[in-house]
Amino acid sequence: MKTLVLVEHDNASVKDATLHTVTAAAALGEVHLLVVGQGCAAVADEAAKISGVAKVHLADDAAFAHQLPENVAPLVVALMADHDAFLAPATTTGKNIAPRVAALLDVMQISDIIAVDGPDSFTRPIYAGNAIAKVKTSDKKLVITVRGTAFDKAETSGGAGTVEAVSGSGDAGLASFVGAEIAASERPELTSARIIVSGGRGVGSGENYHKIIDPLADKLGAATGATRAAVDAGFVPNDYQVGQTGKIVAPEVYIAVGISGAIQHLAGMKDSKTIVAINKDEDAPIFQVADIGLVGDLFQIVPELMAKL
Repeated sequence: MKTLVLVEHDNASVKDATLHTVTAAAALGEVHLLVVGQGCAAVADEAAKISGVAKVHLADDAAFAHQLPENVAPLVVALMADHDAFLAPATTTGKNIAPRVAALLDVMQISDIIAVDGPDSFTRPIYAGNAIAKVKTSDKKLVITVRGTAFDKAETSGGAGTVEAVSGSGDAGLASFVGAEIAASERPELTSARIIVSGGRGVGSGENYHKIIDPLADKLGAATGATRAAVDAGFVPNDYQVGQTGKIVAPEVYIAVGISGAIQHLAGMKDSKTIVAINKDEDAPIFQVADIGLVGDLFQIVPELMAKL
């Protein structure tokens, strides 16, 4: 069985989400990668070194500069003539491209898998992670998105894949790239950080968020996150959001400050190795999943914690 994995990158380097997806693909069979972009030959060379990769398809063209799904999907469909399964990380990019590929192939997409049970059987969470479904498909071509937190990273060295240039049909003319507003931060990327400090509506304001959460994160070398309520209230930008409609994370330590534990938020972080919750409400749902719970005023507890670090 040949699998085709979409490489997520920034035209300079491979992102961690790809490494998790390669591990899932390896459970299905021979792993081929697809690198689409402009001026991304270095990404293809890096991808070829990933352990277990047999081949890298490189589509380097101006039409793929911003990986618009309208241009990428037809290329993937063409390559699927020689592949049995297409896997993409369950990230914004993967979720944008995979459904279009599934529609063009006229197959059912299998979303957000957390385990590969067989060549046609997979495990995936449903109902915001409160139930786990095992699904089996009869489609001849598979289109799958992968929850990265459920799979180990593939090794970035040891592979000896060959790089093969491929070409698509160019610009489909259905969409154009206008611009991107990307928040710059010296902190680790949220989805790959070992430690995450998140704030909820309980922090009270954006000013309080930066006064309480940022210093603790900096002290721990952690990434910063937030609940949807905090984002909707304007405390922080939406790229901070952790949860069912935000980013799915599973760091070694997740510190939830002023977070009640709504089901949508828990769906995005409950796989964290160690969860520390700080909340003044001892009945808050967050304490049901927390390994360590501190009941009290976050404005007193966090400064005391900082003083002891």
